[in-house]
Amino acid sequence: MTVKGQVTIPKKIREALRLAPGDAVNFDVNREGQVVVQKAGARSSAKHDRFDSARGTAQVKWRTDELMALLRGSD
Repeated sequence: MTVKGQVTIPKKIREALRLAPGDAVNFDVNREGQVVVQKAGARSSAKHDRFDSARGTAQVKWRTDELMALLRGSD
């Protein structure tokens, strides 16, 4: 386990659960004290971050220099 609490799921388990990058998983402990890893569901049902609704929606193709001029304003 890393200092951030992240764990690596072994390849054998990832394949058995058909996990792909971005999939959510649940970790539980059963009555015998064994850790149970389960796929949380389809990626579409996974919680999205607050920027997901804005990603890929811009219709204007800005050039970097034009965008920077707009953001900085004219002084």
